[in-house]
Amino acid sequence: MMDRRHFLGLTSGGLIAASGPFFGGRGRALAQGASPRAGGRAVVPRPEPPQASAPGVSARDIKIGMSAAFKGAAAGLGTELWRGAAAYYSEVNARGGINGRQLVVAALDDGYQPEPCVRNTIDLVEKEQVFFLANYVGTPTLTRALPLIKRYGDIVMVGNFTGAQPQREAPYVDWVFNIRASYRQEMAGLVERFWTQGARKFGVFYQIDAYGRSGADGVARALAQRGPKIAAEATYVRGARFEEDMGPAVTVLRQAGCDVVLCTGVYQGCGAFVRTARDAGWTVPIANVSFVGSDAMLQLLLKHGKTTGRDYTRSLVNSQVVPTYDDTGLPGVAEYRALMDKHSPAPPEALRDRAYTPQRYSFISLEGFINAKVAAEGLRRAGANPTRASLRQALETLKGFDLGIGAPLTFGPERHQGLDNVYFTRVDNGRWVPVADWSAAVRA
Repeated sequence: MMDRRHFLGLTSGGLIAASGPFFGGRGRALAQGASPRAGGRAVVPRPEPPQASAPGVSARDIKIGMSAAFKGAAAGLGTELWRGAAAYYSEVNARGGINGRQLVVAALDDGYQPEPCVRNTIDLVEKEQVFFLANYVGTPTLTRALPLIKRYGDIVMVGNFTGAQPQREAPYVDWVFNIRASYRQEMAGLVERFWTQGARKFGVFYQIDAYGRSGADGVARALAQRGPKIAAEATYVRGARFEEDMGPAVTVLRQAGCDVVLCTGVYQGCGAFVRTARDAGWTVPIANVSFVGSDAMLQLLLKHGKTTGRDYTRSLVNSQVVPTYDDTGLPGVAEYRALMDKHSPAPPEALRDRAYTPQRYSFISLEGFINAKVAAEGLRRAGANPTRASLRQALETLKGFDLGIGAPLTFGPERHQGLDNVYFTRVDNGRWVPVADWSAAVRA
């Protein structure tokens, strides 16, 4: 076993029979009806006993593989995604698992770098023998793993923290069940809103890799429908820290006279851009897509603002692919908060970055929670002794599946993206809130 591998079982103290429509415990009858026999008495068919039915499926558990950024400049992304999924899986396990099996996550750190992600994927599939993959983080990482997933031929990925196009298109879409909306959808929404507010010169600031380019492409496509092209571009290198000077990027975009800057990056690099722009007196609206890690970026800006006496959150708008985690009127959000509080999930020691402080609630952990909920429902429908083929088929039966977030999820043989909703948030009194008044949101 390599040192960088950490195998994690999310189990409870004991197994109990589950009840209700979601959990498939040992005591749950799987048959839809009963068979008559002589004497008028009915015989209820016994559920098929759990047995090893596929790689990663034993009589006792189902193993799920995850490669993500747990350490380094993007540690908050993998950490929060894991925590949200862990909260849901822990509750499933506490209620007896799915068809009597506990859900187990084999999680590996890739530091948000492509090569470790490729190695992790090989290890998860060939050595750990996971049943399926889930909750990968990032475009530059996942795009390198996609050819491997296609080559294996039968393993699928359920939910990932990236809105890029490669896993939504041939030749890889058949192996990936995307849950979130795409970056193209997020950027189209941002362009539409800022265009309505009068912006015509759109600048882009992005991480110079496949992820950043996918965001810039989304802006270009949205603008092409209206006529103009991107006014100016500036980039930064993956792994940048909040303390770095983004002065050259700010200068390029400012001199181009940009009305708004749309960013595609991670919380430290994009936070550094916001800080540098505001310190230079440039008050143009700045927007980020959901992957940035809104809560981690906000904490950096608030902390720095206390030392400088400056507000770095004005005219800051971020798009999201899940509703706000403060909307407890949504049953799925209320459930998420309750289970985060109940289980207080913390990554194992081997995956912790001591420089990162987990958020009690966050958009990312809510997304991880939703991803886990979808995966668990697919497993429940895949049969008492699931195979990779039956899991794929089960996921494709999810039509109008109610996640409790006000947006039903639908998959199908020709549809491997479950949700399309995009939400917009701004900062008010140190918290992200939905944008209700766009003119106020973009006011300097």
